[in-house]
Amino acid sequence: MTPIPPGSTIGILGGGQLGRMLGAAAAQLGYRTLVLAPDEEAVAAQTASSFIRADYQNRIVLDDFAAACDVVTYEFENIELAPIDYLAEKVLVHPAPAALAIAQDRVNEKTFVGALGGRTAPWARVETFAELEAGLATVGTPAILKTLRLGYDGKGQARIADAGGAAAAWSAIGERPSILEGVVDFTHEFSIIVARGSDGAMVSYPPPWNEHRDGILARSTLPAPTPVAAQWTEAATIAGRIADTLDYVGVLACEFFVGRDGPVFNEMAPRVHNSGHWTIEGAVTSQFENHIRAICGLPLGDTGLTARQVVMDNLIGAEAEGWAAALAAPDTHLHLYGKTQRPGRKMGHVTRLVR
Repeated sequence: MTPIPPGSTIGILGGGQLGRMLGAAAAQLGYRTLVLAPDEEAVAAQTASSFIRADYQNRIVLDDFAAACDVVTYEFENIELAPIDYLAEKVLVHPAPAALAIAQDRVNEKTFVGALGGRTAPWARVETFAELEAGLATVGTPAILKTLRLGYDGKGQARIADAGGAAAAWSAIGERPSILEGVVDFTHEFSIIVARGSDGAMVSYPPPWNEHRDGILARSTLPAPTPVAAQWTEAATIAGRIADTLDYVGVLACEFFVGRDGPVFNEMAPRVHNSGHWTIEGAVTSQFENHIRAICGLPLGDTGLTARQVVMDNLIGAEAEGWAAALAAPDTHLHLYGKTQRPGRKMGHVTRLVR
């Protein structure tokens, strides 16, 4: 791939905080960004060079968007594949639509990773209530019923403690095509974040220990404790195998559980990831900068830690009102996303460095 030089325009599909931070990283390297999103409140527009508010299905808009961009990326995976495929016929798109197609469908994702030697929770595809009952007989309980597509931060899921809870769970997810997953016996959750260039070069970040609250990431800590560190190599091998098999370009995040027999793959995100926000100050090169480097064909940056310990806390809902205390604390870095506050919404994050 011939490098796309600074001064070129990077198109970003999606108007959220990930696009906002990608825009800041792109500007640091001298790139312009054009954000396309349908949202009235598109916080990515606050750091972008330009913004188009329009539906992703509008072919006239997509034509103009493609013509204005040298490369296109996306900041979330809950977007229909059709506009991505359409854009890929007209402009370079990274990551490629094939990665998005796998990540959007949980059955495809589990099947794909299993074929590569990854360890997953026991699972069953569910399209009817009868299939849910049959799946419970095979997978067992406790289990989690998840919609096949869409859903994040605990949304689109229902926990089933025993077979008697099947009907309520089926109703809770809207009786939609789903995947039934057995609950994994684990001690910690962690993620592997890799960046891969079009030439196959790849770098990987140290894995953070991720703690969740109400299905939403609350804290990422590095270095991770010993149980995570013991499974780092195997998990990183799986993540690298996924990226190589897809001929992936950009940042890829893979979430894992620390299981008794080794890392258990949970899910992948074909984009920059919340559990990598610590990299802005906590790594030599942030995940956002490495994503820009990768999709533009530039050399990938160093992923080493910049401090002895790094802790990233998400600010959920009213927690963002503590911004003044964060600014007063030493070696503490505040990021607010410029979003309208509401309960359960990611409003920002704070990263603390221990030198």
